[in-house]
Amino acid sequence: MAMGRLWVAAALLCSAMPALAAAAVPVRAPEGVWLGPHNNVAVRTGPCGDRLCGWVVWADGEAQADARDGGVDRLVGTELLEDYHPDGRNQWRGTVFVPDMGRRFSSQIDQLSSGRMRVKGCILGGLICKSQIWTRIERLPGSAS
Repeated sequence: MAMGRLWVAAALLCSAMPALAAAAVPVRAPEGVWLGPHNNVAVRTGPCGDRLCGWVVWADGEAQADARDGGVDRLVGTELLEDYHPDGRNQWRGTVFVPDMGRRFSSQIDQLSSGRMRVKGCILGGLICKSQIWTRIERLPGSAS
């Protein structure tokens, strides 16, 4: 009977090993250059004091025109991700600025992998939210290889 329990324990441990190994793989911090889901805006994220922020480093003509309509004259250089602080494993909370609306919303970043993050903005205390998946890029669109 004791040998049977030992086999069950060993089987459970072996089946859990892949999950434990995956959990041990560190995910890179969301610092770097990220391309928005519509491939029209790129943001460089990095430290701003003890927080994480993100600034537009590239935008296509349509995104720039939309930002002007929202009251932002110069989109490149605008801080979109403001004052994010860690809030759990691979999660940060802060404020997102939406240039074409000219408004700020409470926000959460979830680091999905080393190359993907979800940026979510909410109003009414989280009652209504919208999220986008951003992709890490090595170079800006249109730049030479």
